[in-house]
Amino acid sequence: MTYVRPKFRHPELQKNKLGYTVDYYEGALSTLCAGCGHDSISASIIQSAYEMNIEPHKLAKLSGIGCSSKTPAYFLSNSHGFNSVHGRMPSVATGANLANRDLIYFGVSGDGDSASIGMGQFVHVIRRNLNMTYIVMNNGCYGLTKGQDSATADQGSKNKSGNVNPFDSIDLASLAIELGASFVAQSFSGDKSQLVPLIKAAMNHPGFAFINVISPCVTFNNNVGSTKSYDYVREHIEATSTIDFVPQMQEINVDYGQGSKKHVTMHDGSLIELRKLSDDWDPLDRQSAMNAIMNSKSKNEILTGLLYMNQDVKDLHHTLNTTDKPLNTLTKKELCPGSEMLKGINAGLR
Repeated sequence: MTYVRPKFRHPELQKNKLGYTVDYYEGALSTLCAGCGHDSISASIIQSAYEMNIEPHKLAKLSGIGCSSKTPAYFLSNSHGFNSVHGRMPSVATGANLANRDLIYFGVSGDGDSASIGMGQFVHVIRRNLNMTYIVMNNGCYGLTKGQDSATADQGSKNKSGNVNPFDSIDLASLAIELGASFVAQSFSGDKSQLVPLIKAAMNHPGFAFINVISPCVTFNNNVGSTKSYDYVREHIEATSTIDFVPQMQEINVDYGQGSKKHVTMHDGSLIELRKLSDDWDPLDRQSAMNAIMNSKSKNEILTGLLYMNQDVKDLHHTLNTTDKPLNTLTKKELCPGSEMLKGINAGLR
């Protein structure tokens, strides 16, 4: 068995506007279990970056510890990467973002990494509205330590060893909305047609964009009785809408058939186009989004799609009133106010 990716690609492989084929956005071959939902999410990230014509060296991918946090090695090998301490990815992302605001920040985490040891960091990166895309690959178990229930495992769910979880779960999507996240979505790793537009919209959002992705663990949590298994999710999934991401200044024709359509305008003029399936749900209304999630939960359904987005949002740099120029590019001339200015500052402190 080899983990070296073959270099041969079909000579007529389609290129994007930058002249790159999709393989340029790939990474190393995955060492995760065959059939792991995380690999499907990695494939969606690759496809999203390719379709958005992102230059990989302008993107920074960050992660913590866990099966999910290994995945940045499997996509965008030509981008910047930092694998941090368990649960501490948000603080590393915050420091990097403050130092260089010109990069696109992409965080990958897991249900253990975010909902347990990293919960405090998850809470504060939301309230600071850091401009980043934050994906949680949620399988309801600790895959690296033999499949114990995580904090997102549903009450009554049965794990592979036959134990039933007695505790209520932490709903990360609901929590993110409650804490003030300005973009919240939920999806299933096996639904690439939904996940790709969501990732593209999240990367275009000028603030904290959170996507909770149900990603079944084929080794420890894909058994009968698990609410995070492939069969259960497929049987209980409910989509808020049919989603398409329409890039700015690009004409696209979409035929949705019957059903009303709703355009959600991004800050750069791009659109998320929704064909609504629920008349009592509005992605721009926080209370409506919470009600839709609670209603689905009461029916044991998993609500997917764009749940909530705040169009009137200001990110951390705006709040702190930082310079438009990345801090890591400032020179001594720009950073040092001069002796006369320093004398004035000191005099004001006396």
